[in-house]
Amino acid sequence: MFKAVAMKRLSAVVLERDQRAVLRALGRLGVIHLIRTPAGPETAPLPAVDRSADLGRCDELLSRIDNLSRRLEIELPADGEPPPETPLKRAAISLQLVEERAIDLLQYEQQLRQQLGQVKIVQQQVAPFESLDVPFDMLDGATFLHFAIGSLPAGNLEAVKGRVGANVLLLSLPQVEEDLQPVVAITSRRTHAALESTLQEAGFARATFCAEEGASAVTLARNSRKERDRVESVLAKVREDIAEFRPEAVEKLGELRRAVVAEHRILEAQQEFPRTGTTVLLRGWAPAKAVADARASLQQVTGGRFFLNAEDPREVPDEEVPVLLGHSWILRPFEMIVSGYGLPRYTELEPTLFVAISYVLMFGMMFGDAGHGAVLMLLGLGMILGVKTPKIKDIGVLLALAGLSSVVFGLMYGECFGFNEKHGWPLPALWTEPLAREGSMSLMATSIGIGIGLISLGLVLNMINKFRHGDVVGGLLDKFGVAGAVFYWGVLALALKYAAVREMGLVWAAIALVVVLPLAGIVLKEPLEYILARRPGHKGHGHAAEGTSFLEAVLGSLVEAFETIIAYVANTISFIRLAAYAMSHAAILMATFAIAAQVHRAVEGAGGTALWLLVIIGGNVMAILLEGLVALVQAVRLEYYEFFGKFFSGSGRAFEPFRISAGSKGMSGQQ
Repeated sequence: MFKAVAMKRLSAVVLERDQRAVLRALGRLGVIHLIRTPAGPETAPLPAVDRSADLGRCDELLSRIDNLSRRLEIELPADGEPPPETPLKRAAISLQLVEERAIDLLQYEQQLRQQLGQVKIVQQQVAPFESLDVPFDMLDGATFLHFAIGSLPAGNLEAVKGRVGANVLLLSLPQVEEDLQPVVAITSRRTHAALESTLQEAGFARATFCAEEGASAVTLARNSRKERDRVESVLAKVREDIAEFRPEAVEKLGELRRAVVAEHRILEAQQEFPRTGTTVLLRGWAPAKAVADARASLQQVTGGRFFLNAEDPREVPDEEVPVLLGHSWILRPFEMIVSGYGLPRYTELEPTLFVAISYVLMFGMMFGDAGHGAVLMLLGLGMILGVKTPKIKDIGVLLALAGLSSVVFGLMYGECFGFNEKHGWPLPALWTEPLAREGSMSLMATSIGIGIGLISLGLVLNMINKFRHGDVVGGLLDKFGVAGAVFYWGVLALALKYAAVREMGLVWAAIALVVVLPLAGIVLKEPLEYILARRPGHKGHGHAAEGTSFLEAVLGSLVEAFETIIAYVANTISFIRLAAYAMSHAAILMATFAIAAQVHRAVEGAGGTALWLLVIIGGNVMAILLEGLVALVQAVRLEYYEFFGKFFSGSGRAFEPFRISAGSKGMSGQQ
């Protein structure tokens, strides 16, 4: 419950000829976190075979697969079991066959799209002049007349008419575009230069046509429409062929990708293990419960040609042992909160259960409303029952539990969707009303009490961790060790019983015992660690063991003693936010009802009632969205800074099992 899953360090010796089959079997099993092992006298004399060339071929194949997937606009499955072992040559041939068919279709589609674009350009050019049923070559070849065919800015037409002479015939054609006026200007060959100059000054754009001999605008428009219909028909058929090909491509490319990914990961793993002339040494970590499965898998693959040794990690530093948190479905969502900060080291106490209880409690206190909590519960249940993704289900469990806590606190506050006894809610508050004078004081006192409890739990966990790791000095004199706990608890007790202590005349004695003495111990911590770290064979634990001078150790301890006072005060006061957000949640709803009442008085009849209801609904929606998000974040903040900061290193190494499936990580946790 409070420890990471027990691990075993495995060392397996297999024949080199069995290595690929063993790695493939272990990759399918997915229970071993492989670790790099250098060649040497204590392992095996020869380094691993260099597989960089084959890895490069895998990378090239994966790049081609991904590129083809993008071009086909398909999404390959993110995970899945790898197919039977596929040699890279066979994978390359299979991929080439898919590529050839896909590229033929895609290139043909691209050509048709370009043709369609060209036809559309011709249509746009000829559309303003479709009423000209005169062959273009006849106009260009006229002996005595000059024709200018094109478009003017619509506002310039009248100005051009006024400037051209009587020997110019200016015909305006029906407009196709609002801001352009198609025109045909006719004059003699002798005076065409003056016409061209006038038109150019007016912004004339000459139309150019690529037409066959004897073709007119009418025939060109008719032919371009026919060509467009033909190209669009062929393009639609090609796109249908591509659409029919996509499912086949998804299946084939997905299978190829899984095969190449599996091969890539096996090749990566093969590079990490030393060997002799005929054997290979594989090393890794596995959960203790999975060792039997690993042994059975090796037995099946090798036919008994292997040696497997499983060791407890007693002599291995904590930071080298991978950490796996194994919880039931109800605690698994809170693993996400813990992992967001980091993982505990292997032998550290694992706080998920404490996080689950404290997080749900703090969220409910800040977001106490029976109706709002019920909404979160229903949302969470919907995610649990309606979604198959494990992560989404975990979030659903978190929301459902947080909503249940909100319902409980809502009943204790006597609120449901903002309704209370003043607004017709039939149930009185079982504990207190957040905005009442006595209620706010009670909430603040409870918030401080929760803070003291959570901080104290952090201190106890820190002391246990320190002593378990053999850090006696840290456990006794750390600011979050025994000295810090005596200071914190002693000051709290002195504050609560100050009157009684004063009557007995023991104030100064109490101050010396619970303030001066523990702070002096905290000041002595780093200098003592400095001295102990320089003794032969001593394993240092603190900053003083990292090469600092004695003066630096003393100054560091003085600063740490001062920080201790500030930290405990700030951490404890920080929990007042539980009461503050509970009151702000109630205040938003109170303001909502006040606004709704004003609206109802301002608008008479059914309309006023409808507006009153809309304001109530809007205020509740805003409270659920904004206050719910704030409460979720603030509860995490209190866990991380006020609780985890006392005992939790967050420096553990994640257990990442070797898998060859496409959706999982490959060689992981490498050393």
